[in-house]
Amino acid sequence: MVEEVKRPKINIGPPKLTRFERARIIGARALQLALGAPPFIQVKPTVRDPISIAMEELELMALPISIRRALPDGTYQDIPIDWLLQ
Repeated sequence: MVEEVKRPKINIGPPKLTRFERARIIGARALQLALGAPPFIQVKPTVRDPISIAMEELELMALPISIRRALPDGTYQDIPIDWLLQ
């Protein structure tokens, strides 16, 4: 029997990845790949564009990062990216 993991509620922002967060993640990861970072996924030989690789890594949830959403009063919540992509 598989136990379900109870996730804390996402208190700040929408329960999915915003377009701004998505653009920031893809841009930052594409820059890392362009500067020589190894990809987290198996890359097809025909793909040479770091942006395409970064988008594929994001879709496959291969990136080990969290999103920090903050409020003006200084409170914040760190949300693992796999919580926002489902």
